[in-house]
Amino acid sequence: MRRRRHRQRDDRRGAELTFDVLIVGAGHAGASVAIHLRQAGFTGSIAILGDEPELPYERPPLSKDYLAGKKGREDFRFRSAEFWAERDIRLIAGERVTTVHPSSVHCAAGRELHFGQLVWAAGGRARRLPGAYAIRTLADVDALKASLPGATRILVVGGGWIGLEAAAVLATAGKQVVLAESQNHLLARCSAALLSDFLLAQHRGHGVDVRLACGQLDPVRFDLTVAGIGIEPNVEPLLAAGADGNDGVLVDEFGRTSLPNVWAAGDCALHRNRFGPDRPVRIESVQNAADMGACVARAIAGDPQPYAALPWFWSNQYDLKLQTVGLSHDHDEVLVRGDPAIGKFAVIYRRAGRVIALDCVNNTRDYVQGRALIERGVRLDGALLTDADRPLKSLLET
Repeated sequence: MRRRRHRQRDDRRGAELTFDVLIVGAGHAGASVAIHLRQAGFTGSIAILGDEPELPYERPPLSKDYLAGKKGREDFRFRSAEFWAERDIRLIAGERVTTVHPSSVHCAAGRELHFGQLVWAAGGRARRLPGAYAIRTLADVDALKASLPGATRILVVGGGWIGLEAAAVLATAGKQVVLAESQNHLLARCSAALLSDFLLAQHRGHGVDVRLACGQLDPVRFDLTVAGIGIEPNVEPLLAAGADGNDGVLVDEFGRTSLPNVWAAGDCALHRNRFGPDRPVRIESVQNAADMGACVARAIAGDPQPYAALPWFWSNQYDLKLQTVGLSHDHDEVLVRGDPAIGKFAVIYRRAGRVIALDCVNNTRDYVQGRALIERGVRLDGALLTDADRPLKSLLET
């Protein structure tokens, strides 16, 4: 079956376009929606609208290999320009949506785009500090990299994943790094104190001056400042249009918002996750963005399946490979499997006796095998879980 081409007409305001599916956001979620729509046999017109003048690209390398100079800009594009063109997926770059109407959106530059279905995959924007560099977009990191040759002493504000990854890259590059975290431990929002203490020791061992419970530092003492203090979801136009939500836009199990013909996926989507707490959550991860995008695509293509993917996340710092599976929200017990002293262990989170998440350090085996424990929701004896000589997969056979 031949695909319908996007319908276009010109008027005095310039090009006014109509698409069967308009995707706002050119990150993992937006790209996933478009790709999975075509894979599902959807033949309507599709456009991806992004606010950066770039082909859709991955964000995780920005704070890792791209900042370190190990990857170039072309190394983490999702697909080539030819890929999108061959699938008749229109890319509209450098446009930002300011207003959402029942069947159209308006952009900051005055352009109007019409849609049959709107998928909001706009992600989030970095929280900014005056005079500080952020790590959210290619432009952010390009600006930071351009300033690094003349910088010796660098302040990193924020002890979350982005701040820690940036500190590791900069320290490895020979910079004098001070990392300031306002909370009493690193990764305060998402990890147990044991993992925080381990990472604290690792960073200090690599020369990073980590300061916890730290108030404001004088930036004049540093050559430059990098802020890794989280993101704010880009949902204001949707909320102004009447969509339910607050810190994100609320969606159902298929990714539908409360607005007709409007869907959402990725960092900006509040949803009830089957592996999470009994309340809507936003998950800022590649996995969530890609899998929610696929879920929305299936629903639009006529094969709705509730979102049921198990969350996972990863980070590289120095020679450490950190892998998280599950959501540790509202855990009531923390167990340790393995030996942090040798740099290979897992932190196991339980709620009401069930394993709900694992943080694995240089321990891919437990990460892979622990997934099944979470998915099956079984209750297991704590002594069995902490016996590092017993493979986790064997516990499902007892």
